[in-house]
Amino acid sequence: MTITFLGTGTSQGIPVIGSDHPVCFSDDPRDTRLRVSVLITWEEYHYVIDCGPDFRAQMLSTLSRKRTPSGDLVPLNGILFTHEHADHVAGLDDIRPFVFKQGDLPIYAHKRVLQTLADRFDYIFTTENRYPGAPSVHSQEVINGQSIRLGNLDVIPIEGYHGTLQVFGYRFGTIAYLTDIKTIAPEEIEKLKGLDILVINALRYEEHTTHLNVEEALSLIEKIKPKQTYFTHISHHMGFHAEVEAQLPTNVYLAYDGLTLTTADET
Repeated sequence: MTITFLGTGTSQGIPVIGSDHPVCFSDDPRDTRLRVSVLITWEEYHYVIDCGPDFRAQMLSTLSRKRTPSGDLVPLNGILFTHEHADHVAGLDDIRPFVFKQGDLPIYAHKRVLQTLADRFDYIFTTENRYPGAPSVHSQEVINGQSIRLGNLDVIPIEGYHGTLQVFGYRFGTIAYLTDIKTIAPEEIEKLKGLDILVINALRYEEHTTHLNVEEALSLIEKIKPKQTYFTHISHHMGFHAEVEAQLPTNVYLAYDGLTLTTADET
């Protein structure tokens, strides 16, 4: 099983338009961050978590140019959504090339998020007078406490809160992905025990009202005790990648766009 970081930045990405912050002028490619998303792959299955405004560029740099052993283009098997904010859903129209090749694309989200998507992208979800070039989806509601069968794997939703907004993270075997959380209940933390890799948001060192900062993320890591942790949804205010990572505890790292990690998970 592999996890590829398609984007590791905050809602504006890095560099931020018009910003004079030093990180926005960094020569280190690890300091350039698209909006957060990951690609999870095992055997012949490929799933993306979140589909933000950088989705097209992310697919061009990863999935859409890969081929199966038989020479076919690698499919996208589905998209899981964490929540409905624009930096996580705004790229939904760019699923069109996959849909034109494969048919309806499965998407998975809380019922509130599915409704929001249907409101924002009504031309995708409507069944009447459809525009011929519109993509189409097959929606499945994610319910906390109920696993999702993806391919040959049961994926476990993990509920957290982004301020007062409910969000879902997801556990794929011994990999878990949590972004945009601020709080998480003890019973949800128990679902995260025994991880090889935890991916979790850590926006910056300073306190934030709806995101974990570094101190809060490290405190949560102590409760979960994964083998390795990678921070994502990173602001330019965090600082330079190389300098920040040098200060982090053992087995805690900053993720960066394009990083791929592999586990020996058995499905």
